[in-house]
Amino acid sequence: MNIISLLISVLSILFISGPSPINAQQPYYGDPTKVLCNDNGNSNSEFGYTCNGLNKSCQSFLTYRSQSPYNSVSSISLLFGANQSQISQLNSVAENATFDTNQVVLIPVNCSCSGNYYQSNTSFSVQNPNTYSSIANTTFESLTTCQALQDQNNNTTISLLSTIIVPLRCACPTKNQNDSGVNYLLSYLVTSGQTVLIISSMFGVDTNMTLQANSLSFQDSTIYPFTTLLVPLQTTPTSSEVVAPPPPPRPLPHTLPSSNSKTTWVYVLLGIFGGGLVLGAGIFGFYLYFRKNKSKTDAVTTSKSFQSAEKAYENKLKAKTQEVLESIPGISQSLKVYNYEELQSATYNFSPSCWIKGSVYRGTIKGDFAAIKRMEGDVSKEIDILNKISHFNIIGLSGVCYNGGDWYLVYEYAFNGPLSDCIYSNSDYQKCLNWTRRVQIALDVATGLNYIHNYTSPPYVHKNLTCSHVLLDVDFRAKIANFGQARSVELLGGEFALTNQIVGTKGYMAPEYVESGLVSTKLDVYAFGVLLLEILTGKEVSVLSGRVKFHLSEVLAPVVGDENGKDELSDFMDPSLQGNYPAELAVYLAKMVDCCIEKDPADRPGMDEIAQSLSRILNTTLSLLFSNSMSGDSSYSS
Repeated sequence: MNIISLLISVLSILFISGPSPINAQQPYYGDPTKVLCNDNGNSNSEFGYTCNGLNKSCQSFLTYRSQSPYNSVSSISLLFGANQSQISQLNSVAENATFDTNQVVLIPVNCSCSGNYYQSNTSFSVQNPNTYSSIANTTFESLTTCQALQDQNNNTTISLLSTIIVPLRCACPTKNQNDSGVNYLLSYLVTSGQTVLIISSMFGVDTNMTLQANSLSFQDSTIYPFTTLLVPLQTTPTSSEVVAPPPPPRPLPHTLPSSNSKTTWVYVLLGIFGGGLVLGAGIFGFYLYFRKNKSKTDAVTTSKSFQSAEKAYENKLKAKTQEVLESIPGISQSLKVYNYEELQSATYNFSPSCWIKGSVYRGTIKGDFAAIKRMEGDVSKEIDILNKISHFNIIGLSGVCYNGGDWYLVYEYAFNGPLSDCIYSNSDYQKCLNWTRRVQIALDVATGLNYIHNYTSPPYVHKNLTCSHVLLDVDFRAKIANFGQARSVELLGGEFALTNQIVGTKGYMAPEYVESGLVSTKLDVYAFGVLLLEILTGKEVSVLSGRVKFHLSEVLAPVVGDENGKDELSDFMDPSLQGNYPAELAVYLAKMVDCCIEKDPADRPGMDEIAQSLSRILNTTLSLLFSNSMSGDSSYSS
């Protein structure tokens, strides 16, 4: 009976590893797509970590990746309401030090229970047009959530110069964790490519303890960028632990317990038994080797042949990519050439969960989101143009890939998607587009067009400006995209040129282009007028043009036709604005639309004039907004 017990103990040592179980501290909040305020599920602790620790308050730590303007000890301490001296000591820098961009900074916070959740509160003063979503995911890098911000601030609307409370994600150890030597919990911001093992190794923590602290397991241990992972610590973290993960620890030799005269023979028997198994396995292996030697040789030959063909195919892809890229001057200096496997990894093998629209997918590359678009045919013109121009209001192209006859272009990621999704749908997005944001979007588009018309060499005509080809970033700032049809004025042969290929989007194409194929920068002015009309009315151009027989100017006639145009605004403007706009400025913009869609291109203003006018309108709007906020009026910002 004693021998059986000993055998069971030996088997237990061989097959069971890791420390004794610790009750899970918190469920891992692992869905990186849950960043919209209208996603109000409770299953993944969006509101914070559950208040289930031994203490109601404790010392806790956060990690934050420095970014301008929060890249110094002083600015980060103000952002998080943390002690400046403690931050400098914890990160081994001077109190006046500045961190490199994306450098990991340790932040000490006092974590306390607030209702059912742990949190560390800080205040944030809103200086620019912002949303709960952008504050949570951009400013605080997912150390809080949109849902937690809304709940903490009673779902009040954010307005300029207001101050909101920001509940930061932190937690205190459970009793079981305390009993196991855990004194602190660190909320670590996960970045691309990191695993629980890597993060645990950085802090010298047993991986199993980190898994259990987050309700994860070895079988289900996937973590995502832009989420927080709780790391259980025995001592306070140091700056050296977050610089780079150390190499994995070398395995320790297993030592058997000291034997005595009564049990030595048992180990001898186990050794003989084990040796016999090894010898038998070796004999059986030799038998299989000689029996299947021929088939194995054939398999090796086939494998080499396959590898040779695969290598030839890869070389062909590289040659094709290089051929196209070399035809574009300066391409290699500014764009990264990705291999297909990198893009597969970035999109979880082009998973449906990463699909945006059409052939566009959201990917994560080095911790940053990117938009990856699959395209067929000749893409050299778009690559050439985006490689030459760089502007805040034009979508950036960062890399390319060629695979299987298709091109993949890697663009900067526009968090809020196309303007059309916000304008045309009765969603929360549309409600986010208050008067101020709409003016800012119009100015952004005008500034981008003005740049390609007047400040690039050579100048360009976009030729296909639509509401769907204007993308909005996390702050609802506009960026012009889809330059596939754009042409340089030099190639057109002058300011005006003729073409037989009439390609564009119905409703946005200027009459001289549709009727005669006349191409000029005034095509973009006309399309901008249609776009501005959609921004004001909240209606798609196809709906607007369906209401009139001849020209879109008929839609504008009641507003711009006489001095009483303000009386007709309620029927003209987007109902979701609910009258929260300055009537005089709205009429002025309607008249701007009327000028942009003049039938004769010579009568249309240039984009430089339009951009200057919109800049004045935005400044006037902000002045009115400031005056209203001082008087307690929330017009134009709700």
